[in-house]
Amino acid sequence: MSAGFPDGPLWLIGCGNMGGAMLRRWIAAGLDPATVTVITRSGKGAPDGVRLLTALPDEAAPATLMLALKPQQIDAAQALLAPLRGAPTLLLSILAGVDHAALSARFSAECIVRAMPNLPVAIGKGVTSLYTVGGPMTAAEAFAAPLGHYEWIADEAHFDAVTALAGCGPGFVFRFADALAKAGAALGLPADQAARLAIATLEGSAIMAADADVSPAVLADRVASPGGSTREGLNILDRDDALVRLLTETLAASERRNGEMAAAAR
Repeated sequence: MSAGFPDGPLWLIGCGNMGGAMLRRWIAAGLDPATVTVITRSGKGAPDGVRLLTALPDEAAPATLMLALKPQQIDAAQALLAPLRGAPTLLLSILAGVDHAALSARFSAECIVRAMPNLPVAIGKGVTSLYTVGGPMTAAEAFAAPLGHYEWIADEAHFDAVTALAGCGPGFVFRFADALAKAGAALGLPADQAARLAIATLEGSAIMAADADVSPAVLADRVASPGGSTREGLNILDRDDALVRLLTETLAASERRNGEMAAAAR
């Protein structure tokens, strides 16, 4: 495929927000769009140069097949792929909550890999969690690497928690950014200025945390002088572990929903 991607064609079943973001990032990283086929019911959503179909072509299975649908569409994907001749080397699934056993029961491939990316993959700064039976697979890593940080999850039982943390996490960070901006506006700042300051503060802090050799907890204490204004604010967030408890409840809710989707797909 070029640029370090596995050889052979890539087919995407579905190309929604996440699948489309991944594909556009791969193309930006050197993937030849001429080697890609997108199959969608609408016949829309594929980047320029990609073959776009509304039905399965009468061709042998591609080297890599990616399921980029909503989890509730798994049975429709199974029906669509039933006539496929042969099996792909790699089946890559981003169906949230759909476990390896459910995928293996419906689809044939030499290797099936669950992947949970988050939205910043669109700019190569995402997090992609990977799981397969038997351990890491080089071809899956080749697709994950251009998207940003990736990690293999050793125990699939942890996948719902990882999805809640990293997969859903950008939504929670965006909400925090919005809340920080609204809090600034509540103190009298113009709303647009407060929003710019909040986003720039988050960006710089995240980069600093990523490059630091200490934990974010240590960094927070370093910027909070005893008796200073930062410490006074942290005292509110730290009181009775309020922020930790809130985020624990938030992730637990997302984890439960992932489990419900997995149960529905079995």
